[in-house]
Amino acid sequence: MAHATRPSFLPAGRNCKSFAIVGIMSNYSLPDLPYDYAALEPAITGEILELHHAKHHAAYVKGANDTLDRLAEARDKEQFGGLVGLEKTFAFNLSGHVLHSIFWENLSPDGGDRPDGELSAAIDEHFGSFEAFQKQLSSATSLVQGSGWGVLAWEPLGKRLVVEQVYDHHGNVGMNTTPLLVFDAWEHAYYLQYRNVRPDYVQKLWSLVNWTDVKSRFDKARAA
Repeated sequence: MAHATRPSFLPAGRNCKSFAIVGIMSNYSLPDLPYDYAALEPAITGEILELHHAKHHAAYVKGANDTLDRLAEARDKEQFGGLVGLEKTFAFNLSGHVLHSIFWENLSPDGGDRPDGELSAAIDEHFGSFEAFQKQLSSATSLVQGSGWGVLAWEPLGKRLVVEQVYDHHGNVGMNTTPLLVFDAWEHAYYLQYRNVRPDYVQKLWSLVNWTDVKSRFDKARAA
């Protein structure tokens, strides 16, 4: 299968989800998708997926890198008057990059159904049933005020699964949580196809969930 690749207008770089260490910290780069742009149809059209990945996600990557440069300049010049705005901008763009990188891998043209094994047992333990969990995550995503995300996360202090309703990319988040499954509720993720009916889009996402990826993140989070 030919994968959707990094757009030509972006600088060449390592295909990574965040950053690599090769002597010094490298810049953030846009990850390739693990499937073609049209692979998630009919739930998500190829047009939307390409715009979402090649334009919106790419903008967060560029924003994070540009802000790192501006932070370095502020340190070099010891000019910190604009630090508050720079820190907010960096958090926004980096969080957008991280969540989108998870989102792409959370989805699969062969996804859907429901998890089994220890992840299924943990969902039953912490939410009562898969159906109850599904309703809570769907509601958290659909009812975001403005733009944001619905997130299934692991909270290590209480050793439990939680659902979070994230505003923008980084607001209203438990500081200690690790995202396992993320649903994008920004309008750019669905509006061209679903208009203002966000719940219909969220319902379709369940048919794409890559539970193998979610389970892998769950196992790593618990072991950390």
